[in-house]
Amino acid sequence: MRSPPVRRRLLQGLGLWMLLAWLAVGAALVQAQGVELTQLQVGRGDGALTLEFAARVTLPKAVEEAMTRGVPVYFVAQATLRRDRWYWRDERVARVTRSWRVVYQALTSSWRVGLGGLNQSYPTLAEAMAAVTRSAGWRIADLSQLEPGKDYYVEFSWRLDTTQLPSPMQIGLGGQADWALGAERELPVELP
Repeated sequence: MRSPPVRRRLLQGLGLWMLLAWLAVGAALVQAQGVELTQLQVGRGDGALTLEFAARVTLPKAVEEAMTRGVPVYFVAQATLRRDRWYWRDERVARVTRSWRVVYQALTSSWRVGLGGLNQSYPTLAEAMAAVTRSAGWRIADLSQLEPGKDYYVEFSWRLDTTQLPSPMQIGLGGQADWALGAERELPVELP
């Protein structure tokens, strides 16, 4: 007579695990919403390991509305070079980050994209986003940092950075899927 309650508990536990797995997959899909990495490759040039990427981004309506009202929005690309280790966590060899600021200038009806201290104006949002969603020859690490015969890989991410939005806008963004815009990918590094 004890087997049905035990079986029921096992089935309830299995159902809970399946629900948690489904939620984790759903969260990963929401995080990758609107961003497709169309190109991601590692190259070598001038004694350095370089990265080239391009992304296709579909901005959610809420993000686009905020941008057209003049709210500065930041996008961040991050690349981490790691070396495989069997005995411990993989070693981080290098990490580089780029941050773009996109803001609409109502006075001139143009879009301004800032990268570091450099600023460029574009007539349309599509052209401004094209500048933010691609990069070529991005220097990740010096080739002298890499040991021959070891396995390396690059962890790449591109996302909308909600932590740099104005403080009043950050309140309540945690549950809004429109602002969870980003993509991640790992890429092996082939050494000669």
